[in-house]
Formats: sequence, structure tokens, C-alpha cells
Amino acid sequence: MKLAPKIAAPVLLATLCAGVLMVFLWWQLTESTRLLQGQRFDESKLLGIPVEAMPSELMNTDDISLMHLRQGDILALRGEWAEAQNEYELSVKNDGGLPALRKLALAQMQRRDTKGVRSTLKKMKNAGAREEDVLLLETIILLRSGELIDAQKTLEGAEDSPQQHYGLALLSIVQGSHQRAVKELGLTAEGWDPILRSYARTLQSAYDEFMLFPEGSDMHLITLLSRALAQVQECELALPLLIQVTSAKDDYRDAWIVQGYCELVTERAEQSLASLEHAYSLDPQKPEVQYFLARAYAALHEYQNAITFFEYSLSNGFQPQAEIRRLIAKNALEIGNAGLALDQYDALTLESTATLEVFEGYISAAAALGRTEEAYTKAILATSRWPNDANAYDLLAGIALQIDKKDDARKAIQKALDLNPNLESAKQKMELL
Repeated sequence: MKLAPKIAAPVLLATLCAGVLMVFLWWQLTESTRLLQGQRFDESKLLGIPVEAMPSELMNTDDISLMHLRQGDILALRGEWAEAQNEYELSVKNDGGLPALRKLALAQMQRRDTKGVRSTLKKMKNAGAREEDVLLLETIILLRSGELIDAQKTLEGAEDSPQQHYGLALLSIVQGSHQRAVKELGLTAEGWDPILRSYARTLQSAYDEFMLFPEGSDMHLITLLSRALAQVQECELALPLLIQVTSAKDDYRDAWIVQGYCELVTERAEQSLASLEHAYSLDPQKPEVQYFLARAYAALHEYQNAITFFEYSLSNGFQPQAEIRRLIAKNALEIGNAGLALDQYDALTLESTATLEVFEGYISAAAALGRTEEAYTKAILATSRWPNDANAYDLLAGIALQIDKKDDARKAIQKALDLNPNLESAKQKMELL
């Protein structure tokens, strides 16, 4: 059944907000706009290829900085920002240059690491970043810090650019100057920066949607704008607006969902849990609420509660099911329930879009249960599915060593090193032999 935009959008915030960091950013943001227009969004084709296929198809590279950058993108897509930041930092250390620095700054901003962002900003300047990009980062730091007067002075003193107009649009939204915001968004949408054009259209869509409701209240507009801000990774600006709404209207379910989501992705786990529990009290059958509530429990290390609500969302049809199963398995391993994890990973390995990561999870869980022969068989299957992936052969070598199949392990290690001579884990296994 086709969902109405104001119901469907909060459901997909996690994937949409995290995904803007990915390599195929332009395509994804176009999909965000389509979602706001009421079209059904297919999460399994987020980047034009199945999300689940990314690790095996994109991660096998000799370029260490690019490998960490891509791994960071995958983690960012999942909303695992702490891990993504770590990967971006490794990419920077391995000469990833400006692309890695930009993504590191975005991850730091998502995690409210202002000190880290300022440090990264200096490195970007030294690396030759464009003045307009530096302007926008500096402006967003000021806006998030509540220094609106300084932000306005900085923007009005800057040269004309899409970054300047986008910054002024954000400032106007925060100030409640909606006519000015619409004007600046229009100028941004006409500019030369494709990412900011998409951001501007996403924010403009909130105003367009509001115009469909002649009797709409200010709280409705604020909620729509907050949702759009979350979609362009500006949860820090959205949260103060959302609190206005939820404080005044205690039963506004969608506002509570977006607020809980924004608190979750900005690492305010306890506040997120409170907001999402309130949303759950308003609509306990909604799978999207159950999913985000599970993520909040997981962030607070309440793994059994997380599993319970992930299972609720799975049984109620939340998509994509593969992501839910992955998270159930991950949380099951945290509490030592290898059997549950193995069941989930086994189901995932049967999917056509299964990743090598899924096979790694299965093999780890099977080995923990002493089912090493099953793990070995699954590892062989992995090499047949990804015959050109060094990591698949490294995985086979690891389990072969565990069951003392040294000849098979040596052959697998040699194949891994033939495919990727820089694969450290394979080198270490060869030294063991």
C-alpha cells in the first residue's frame, strides 16, 4: 500500500540521513525528493545497486585510504557514526586527502564533536579546500552553537555562492523567517553545487508539502521542516524546533518519531529512548517506532530489549528485513546468544544480496558453537560467490587453520595475497604457517 508522505518519511529517516555520505550521493538525494513527493522508496536499491552487495563489490581494493573511505561510507549509511568516523580517520592517515577530510568533518559534526570539526577544518584549509566549502562549515558550526548574529555577519560578508545562500537559508529557518528561507533555497537550487541543490530541494519540499494544507498550523510546518533538516543531516538544528512542537502537543506521534531519531543519530541515547517510548505509547503497532526503539535500546547496551523490538518490527513487516536480521544477530552476539545469531546469519546467507560480512558473521557464530565443519563449508561457498575477493579466501584460510586443514589454509592464503598483496590479515596467517 502506498504511504502518505508525512507518514512514510519518518520511517526512512535512518537510511536517508546516513546515506547522503555515500559515493553515489546525487542519485540518493534525488530519491529523497521522490519520497517527499509521495513515491514509494525502495531501500534495497538505495545507491542503484543493492546495499547488501557493497562490501564484496566495492571493498576489494589495494588503495588503503580508499578502502577505509568506502568502509566508512557503509557504516555511515547504517547510522553507525562512531565506527564511520574511525574509518574516515584511518583514510586521512593513509593520505586520503580532501575527500577523506570532508567526510571526517561530516561524521564529527553528526557526533557533535565541535573541537574535532574545527581541527579538521584547519586541515582542510591547509589541503586547499575551496573558500565556499570552508564558509559553509564555519557557518554551520556557528548555527549549531547558537551564535546566530556571528553566523549572519559571516554569511552577509561572504561572496555570492550556493554555499552562502544555503547558509542563509538555514539561518532563516532557525529564525523563523520563512519567506527569506524560501528565497535563499531557490537561489541555492539554481546554483552550481549539485549536493546543495539537492539539499535545497529537500528543504523546499517541506514548504511545498505545507502548502497542501491551507489550514495547517505552525507546528505542522515546524515538524515538516525538522524532518527535512534531519534528511540533510542537520538534526542539531532540527531538535530545538521539535522540542517546541512536542512540548506543546504531547500526542504528535510523527514529531516524537523524528525527535527520537535525531536524538539517536546525534548520540543522545537516553533522550532518544524517552522520545521513542512516548511514540510507542501513542502507536505500539507501528514497526518503524519499534525499529528505532530497538536501536535506542542497543545504543544503551540493553541488548535483549533491542532484540525483542527488532523482532517485533521484523514480524510487522519493517523493511529491509536483511538489515533487521543483521542487527538481531549483532545484538545476540553481544549477550552470548550464538545460536540466535547463527539462525539469523544462516537466513541472510541464503539471500541473493548476501554480503561477505554476513558469511563472516555465520562462520564466527558457528565456530563459537563448535560447528566448525559447517563454518568451513560456508567459507568455501563464500569463495565461490566472490572468487575475486581476497577477503573471501582470507576468511576460508582462517577457519581452515582452526580445524587444522593447513594445506587448504596455505592455498587460500596464497590466493588472497595474489588478489591483494597488501592484505595484512592474510600476511599474518602466512607467518603462522
